[in-house]
Amino acid sequence: MQIKHIKLFPFANIFLLTALLLFVFVTLFFIYSHVAGYSWSSTLPWHKMIIELLGGLALFLFGMDILAKSLKKVAGDKMRQLLASLTKTPTKAAATGALVTAVLQSSSVTTVLVVGFISANLMTLGQSVGIIMGANIGTTITAQIIAFKVSQIAMPLITIGFVLQFFFKQEKVISIGRIILGVGLIFYGMSVMSSGMQPLKESNEVLIFLEQLNAPLLAIFYSALFTALVQSSSATTGIVIVMASQQLISLPAGIALILGANIGTCVTALLASIGKPKEAIQASVVHVLFNVGGVLIWLAFIPLLADTVQWLSNDLSSDNHVPRQIANAHTIFNIANTLLFLPFTKQITQLVERLIPNKAERVLHGKATQPKHLSEILLDTPALALTAVEKEIKRMGKRTSYMLNAIVPALINHDVDKLSVIEHLDDEVDALHQAIISYLAKLSKNDLSEKQTEQVLNLIEATNAIESIGDIIETNLVLLGRNKSADHHHFSDASLNVIHSLHKQVSQAFQDAISSVYLHNEEQARTIIKLKPSIKEKLRLAQTIQMNALKQYTSANIAQYQIEVELLSQLKHIFDFSKRIAKTVY
Repeated sequence: MQIKHIKLFPFANIFLLTALLLFVFVTLFFIYSHVAGYSWSSTLPWHKMIIELLGGLALFLFGMDILAKSLKKVAGDKMRQLLASLTKTPTKAAATGALVTAVLQSSSVTTVLVVGFISANLMTLGQSVGIIMGANIGTTITAQIIAFKVSQIAMPLITIGFVLQFFFKQEKVISIGRIILGVGLIFYGMSVMSSGMQPLKESNEVLIFLEQLNAPLLAIFYSALFTALVQSSSATTGIVIVMASQQLISLPAGIALILGANIGTCVTALLASIGKPKEAIQASVVHVLFNVGGVLIWLAFIPLLADTVQWLSNDLSSDNHVPRQIANAHTIFNIANTLLFLPFTKQITQLVERLIPNKAERVLHGKATQPKHLSEILLDTPALALTAVEKEIKRMGKRTSYMLNAIVPALINHDVDKLSVIEHLDDEVDALHQAIISYLAKLSKNDLSEKQTEQVLNLIEATNAIESIGDIIETNLVLLGRNKSADHHHFSDASLNVIHSLHKQVSQAFQDAISSVYLHNEEQARTIIKLKPSIKEKLRLAQTIQMNALKQYTSANIAQYQIEVELLSQLKHIFDFSKRIAKTVY
């Protein structure tokens, strides 16, 4: 039940944890006040404040959820292209991490995805380092957005987003409407939280309690703990900026809280790496080292950073600039850290590999049948999950292609041992088929775009076609080879020439069909369709040869004829399935 709830609203656990933490905070505040001997001369409207804080937070998180999902829908294919360019340079990897995080609205989610990429063999640890660094830059977009004075435009944005979503049928317009609606809900949630916190300024006890946050280490600790519990640096950032807008915290305290959020957000990636390959654990350690190292470097320079962002502001004396100054400090901190650490990507990779050695593990029998690319983490990002499926189809196709290439020589040469190897290889193909179909079934439960839904259906069609080819080889051709071997039948030279030619062409067509799927090569797919006349011509030539052989009527010739007809028929069926795979590409 809990899993379904989180699936519908991923930020629901953040909201529940925040509500619990708010209750604990209020309780500790009362205990602290009682021990300190403060008298309550003024009564704060606690019930109203808590309701507004939780209600505003719920709207904020719900808006974040809508915004993240809608951006992923709009930018899904671009994310696939970004993923393909990761191997170039650390700088491009960092830019990719920043862009992906700007879409996902969470550096934690990006780092979790990186763990998933590595688990799915979609990238190496070296590539992940730059992405993790860039992710911290991307997450500053959230802080910059929510630092605006946006209460006046929140309702218009919600109205526009609602109209675009519910009164238009075009998918792109609906997605844009949901993006605007999400932003409007974020702004309105911030406004409600700000209103809820306003009475706190009237309580001396609260202000004295919040004075503790001026101690950087204590502020960093509180913020890191809060962020680790709610697993969202965006939630922490939103609350910090709201507190700053109500003048409840100073600029240095706000900066310290933001630094603490950068440490607390590492917990999400650490949790995601549990039970994953060593490379995935290494990626989460990179995230910890980068974020914690950056905070330690800047700890002594918080006053300098505060002076810098004040200097960048237009009005140094206005308290209204504190939220913007905190957002700017957040951006400067993460950009500076990335520029500082990015040249040492190789050294950081080597350090982490020493800390977490990736020992070669002995491959057990049957391990090859396990999927390598289908990470559950990627399911929440359909565009990237589809890339993982294409890579797994490539792997499944490689095994089937080996079976197809080997079956005809084994059949002709009466190689019974080879026939047995081919027969057992189909077990691996069947296992991968089951894994891919199951993964696509899970993916189809997500909120997919029309294009993504079509891609899922095409990949299912392609996977089923590959599995059918494996079954043809394992069931029909292996049996045919054994019968041929048992009866000691031999093909004529003329028949062998045609069989070899047809087998070569069909095998190449199948390999090209698989290649066209994971390369998205429509031209290559169309080329396969155009082979049909050539295949028919070879089949007609084979029939002519067979008819000439039947003129010398013997029982041996009849048996030989039946084997040749069956072999050629099965090769034609394999070509037909290859065409079916190619047709899924365009």
